[in-house]
Amino acid sequence: MRSIDDFTRPLENISPMDDPLGLIVRDWAEKYVIPHRRKFDEDYVDHKFIEPAFDKLMGEMGMQRVLFPENMGGWGFGRSDHVGTSMYRIMEEVARADSGMAVAYGVVYWPLLMIAVEPHVNYELCKEFAPIFCDTEEARFAANAMTEPQGGSDIENMEILGGSTIQTTAVLDGDEWVINGHKLWPTNSGGVCNLFGVVCTTNPGSRDPDDFAFIFVPADTPGCTQGPPYQKAGMAADKNGDIWFENVRVPKSYRAHGPGLDAMYFKEMVSLGNMASTAFVGGVLLNVWERLYEFVSEETYKGQPLKEHDAVAGLLADIARDAEVVRIVGYQNARMMDRPDIYGARWSDEQVAKARLYKYWSADVGMETLGKAMNLMSVYGADRDWDIEKHWRDLKIVQLWLGGKQLGQAEVARWFWDLETV
Repeated sequence: MRSIDDFTRPLENISPMDDPLGLIVRDWAEKYVIPHRRKFDEDYVDHKFIEPAFDKLMGEMGMQRVLFPENMGGWGFGRSDHVGTSMYRIMEEVARADSGMAVAYGVVYWPLLMIAVEPHVNYELCKEFAPIFCDTEEARFAANAMTEPQGGSDIENMEILGGSTIQTTAVLDGDEWVINGHKLWPTNSGGVCNLFGVVCTTNPGSRDPDDFAFIFVPADTPGCTQGPPYQKAGMAADKNGDIWFENVRVPKSYRAHGPGLDAMYFKEMVSLGNMASTAFVGGVLLNVWERLYEFVSEETYKGQPLKEHDAVAGLLADIARDAEVVRIVGYQNARMMDRPDIYGARWSDEQVAKARLYKYWSADVGMETLGKAMNLMSVYGADRDWDIEKHWRDLKIVQLWLGGKQLGQAEVARWFWDLETV
């Protein structure tokens, strides 16, 4: 009998740690997530079933510490030359169980990428914030506070708009930044965040990268308020809500790097966020294959298992093809992130464009594949007992974030076709 391990990975390019880590996460998923995930949609506020699984993975197992240096209680992944492929494997395994949990876990690292990954580690800020994540056995969450009421895609669209639409302001007052603004939709908001990375402008309306500021704000800072979580189509494990910053004061040193560098490394966050999104798609498709394998082997038509009929077999081949190719493409993108000496810096326009390409293509493929699986299963495709409809609702959200397909297309077209105005 085949298993998800028969789908191809570039074995010559992965770390010796990948398989042990992947299997540890898989064991956690089998025990703490998969038996409970059908209850997650109604648990989007209280997280009665979700929180214990996060505590186990992130706190007790220590998976929220991986980027921090070893001498601060972390695992030192931030200086690993396999950080892309190792994180890809972890994200894929978590998403196989629940992609909402995968994005909530992955976004713990998203703002921390700014300060904890070579070649731009800010050791002062790592030392400042490591205790939040490394000195506890309870889950702790970070969030990238970027999107604002007037839009999120425009803020990500650095090449054309250069941060000129950012409304959240940061004003230097002596040795402190004073932050004012309203953010919404960040993963790990909705009341659970412990540390925000806040996208700000020091000069509203400016396109100058020097005026783009990425500033860390502990969630318990006076003036920082989180609203309740939104109710969404899926991804109940990922809380999203509003955040208000009203004369929030943090030390001057809480700015990630400084003029010009914050904007540059923010583009790295975009490329790595898209890479992780491809991993979420890949993990979902692996579990779709597992559940569908069970279905077409058990269900019969004219005395034979459903899979033994020509028309069904052709469709199953296409679904396996899609899962296989998404995984190959995703791992290739992860390896590109690990080898800037070959593929260029993770914040380069090329890396950003190609990561967006892989993300929006894989999300489209994933949604098409889920549609095929649901059609094949007929009414059982919409039955919660088979999990396919949950993956379908969750994966739609992956397709929509990071500017959706449209911003991805714009950045891909710009890079490959030398566009100047789009």
